Amino acid sequence: MGKDEFVIRAMTDDEIGIAIKWAAQEGWNPGHCDAKSYAIADPQGFMIGLLNDEPIAVISAIKYDDSFGFIGFYIVKPEYRGQGFGYRIWQAAMAYLSGCNIGLDGVVEQQGNYRKSGFELAYRNIRYQGKFNAELLADMKVTFDGKVCEVDEQEIQAYEKPFFPACRADFNHQWRIQPNAHVVSILSQETITGSGVIRACEEGYKIGPLYADNTDTAKALMHALLGKVTVDTNESVIVFLDTPEPNQSAVQLAESLEMTKVFETARMYTADEPKLPIARTYGVASFEIG
Repeated sequence: MGKDEFVIRAMTDDEIGIAIKWAAQEGWNPGHCDAKSYAIADPQGFMIGLLNDEPIAVISAIKYDDSFGFIGFYIVKPEYRGQGFGYRIWQAAMAYLSGCNIGLDGVVEQQGNYRKSGFELAYRNIRYQGKFNAELLADMKVTFDGKVCEVDEQEIQAYEKPFFPACRADFNHQWRIQPNAHVVSILSQETITGSGVIRACEEGYKIGPLYADNTDTAKALMHALLGKVTVDTNESVIVFLDTPEPNQSAVQLAESLEMTKVFETARMYTADEPKLPIARTYGVASFEIG
């Protein structure tokens, strides 16, 4: 049997774990409990390619609504690359999202290939990595106007809504309540001025999303989120933050905390870049689904 036995279909919920595992092997550092959140975003949007019943390719094509979708988890097993299987599952994903403005966070070097499918660069996202110990956390000087607290679910949903091109309330809720995750918000005069999530990943922790009305609030959120992670006196924790490069305040905040660049992506769209509050976006939720 040969290539004609290649079948593409939607994953089952259990099979989404395959995409998570392969992403970890690629060094993308997914969260321990991301799979359930991703499945909620679009149960039909995760596709698997099987050659003679063997899983050899995966991709996610999350259709948030009829106008916006997002592609990620585009992986072919190494021994099957260069044989056309990746292109076939890519075409299936693009067909599923036909009619949508499609976004992705792609490898910077692959921009030329994405342009062939109609994508254009909007900006870069930068992954920062930092190591924090108990002493460093104690030394973080944080001043801000407001108070750190947990906030009503509906208030958080209303605050987060402008930061994404489509409604994904169910995903946002599951993202916040997943095991090994913590959410923190900041209130100023009883109004949310910032909110963020930290979750355990294959390596260390990731903060994302991180939304804040100003840099002081963003720093206060980071401090509060880091405080949710137990750090013994003689130990340290590795933390990642994915920042949109156009928000130079976010870049400067990461660098002020002695975090260093470890990875970049090209955020690209097939239509006009959505009008989002990038200046208040200090950390994106996920390179995989936006």
